[in-house]
Amino acid sequence: MAGMTGMPWVDGNRVAIYNNGDEFYPAMLDAIDSAKHSVTMEQFIYWGGEIGQRFAEAFAEKACQGIPVKLLVDAVGSSTLGERVIRILETGGCQLAWFRPIHWYTLDRANLRTHRKSLIVDGQVAFTGGAGLADHWLGTATNKYEWRDIQIRVEGPAVWEQQAGFAQNWLLTTGEILSGHDFFPVIEPAGSVALQTILSSPSTGAAAAGTMHLIALQCASDYLYIANPYFIPDSRVIDLLAGACGRGVSVKLMVAGVHNDTWWARQNSLRLYGRLMESGVEIYEYQPTMLHQKIMIVDGAWGTVGTANFDNRSFALSEETNVCFHDPLLVDELRRTFLADLTQSRKVELSDWRHRGAWQKAKEQFASLIEDQV
Repeated sequence: MAGMTGMPWVDGNRVAIYNNGDEFYPAMLDAIDSAKHSVTMEQFIYWGGEIGQRFAEAFAEKACQGIPVKLLVDAVGSSTLGERVIRILETGGCQLAWFRPIHWYTLDRANLRTHRKSLIVDGQVAFTGGAGLADHWLGTATNKYEWRDIQIRVEGPAVWEQQAGFAQNWLLTTGEILSGHDFFPVIEPAGSVALQTILSSPSTGAAAAGTMHLIALQCASDYLYIANPYFIPDSRVIDLLAGACGRGVSVKLMVAGVHNDTWWARQNSLRLYGRLMESGVEIYEYQPTMLHQKIMIVDGAWGTVGTANFDNRSFALSEETNVCFHDPLLVDELRRTFLADLTQSRKVELSDWRHRGAWQKAKEQFASLIEDQV
């Protein structure tokens, strides 16, 4: 995987996995509060509301202390940030930049978004995962208003990779080059976990996130667990999954069910259920709320947590970040988390899918017209 993506494994890290907003938001706010040199963030979704204001106040407090706070938000995903939050950030002295705002003269690249969710403190601690900054991630995923998601905290030398991804897009957006120890300090080992940070960008023409997923599917020999809200594989991925099932791999796929924020993605995913189940893939729909984490576990030997969905948009059109690891304890923790979520999911039966109505099939065919855009 390192050879195919060109992204190395970095030793000496400490890692923590957080489930749902009531775990990861306090950890992120504590990290911001501890900042002494810099705070940087690249975010697809930053919305107004309770959590948006709490983070804005935390960012502004650090900026008022003279600590550089640089926030890069996607101009489409964060378009509802709101004047209240923007005013808090600007009054506090934070630097807020918009990634690829839409103008008539930028329409040729308007479809290329940053889907990353990176928060980096002092260049030494970083968070990433499925969650943006919005109120629907608050809570413990016990009802339909509290989304189910996972974030990962990294401390150690591997943080440099996430900071590098931010710095590249900050330069692209603002023209400012980030350098110096405030952003790229000398980092001593903080633990014993080796990490690989996959930075995927259409700007480089390299779909590293897609390559990572394909390699994982190809290498599985025992089991393959995937949790991803939007699962719209192309024929190549379906063939790889069929090949895995054919060689005896247990493939379990957990996706968002009726609680789904994207009608187009839901219909395109449903359309492909039959081909997947006929190949031997077990499909489960998460029931309590919107499932939004993007994780994968292979053979108890390798796992990843990140921002990439299993679709063409993430593989070809968006800036993405995934953190990969092969630490046995960490992989097992992710495996147990997946299996716990599986108990709250409904298995989709092939016979039921085949007997879905004509109206449902028509919706799927209509949605397929923009399959590559969702």
